[in-house]
Amino acid sequence: MTARRTTVFMKLLMALSGALFVFYVLVHMYGNLKIFGGIEPFDEYALHLRTLLTPILPFGGFLWLFRALLVIALVAHAWSAFYLWSRAKGARTTRYVAKEAARVTLRSKTMRWGGVALLAFLVWHLLQFSILKFNVGSGAVNGSEGRLVISSFQVWWVVLIYFIAMVALGMHLWHGVWSASQTLGWAVSPRARARAQATATVVALVVSVGFMLPPLAILFGIVKGN
Repeated sequence: MTARRTTVFMKLLMALSGALFVFYVLVHMYGNLKIFGGIEPFDEYALHLRTLLTPILPFGGFLWLFRALLVIALVAHAWSAFYLWSRAKGARTTRYVAKEAARVTLRSKTMRWGGVALLAFLVWHLLQFSILKFNVGSGAVNGSEGRLVISSFQVWWVVLIYFIAMVALGMHLWHGVWSASQTLGWAVSPRARARAQATATVVALVVSVGFMLPPLAILFGIVKGN
């Protein structure tokens, strides 16, 4: 009973921490689309994020608090994922359970290694655009967030890395939203399961495609730095 309660708690922890990330990527995707309006609107958006709740908080304070919350959610998400994976692995001690578990082995591996790939991409992404803000392109940046984005995505291999990461993100979101719906009791009937799967598909497609539009538009010259 203790193990079962812990498993239920871990599933709930994974679902709730994952829900925070779904909210974050939706907002982040929306912000990225502002690059279609030009460099100035994108820079204004980036500046606005740093002035949220000022002067109650210092300049950039809200972003750092939200980043801290995301780090806590990331640790909770990874911890619960590792616990559930280890429990599932330990349950495959009998032939019957192993046979039943074989049906989801590929999906579980995809989620697990996709999550690792997303974590590695997140480190690269934060270093490139938030922490170090290094420019791998040849265009002049001059401290502009928008120019940094455009210069970076004019490099084909950066777009390729981003594309692969967004495919992994889409798959992770689809499985995550669907699993969270089951964990939270939103998929208890055939109609509810169909709605949950449709919601998972829409969220995964909107986020992954929405994130890919700016890099592709920049790479093919639809969005330019001038």
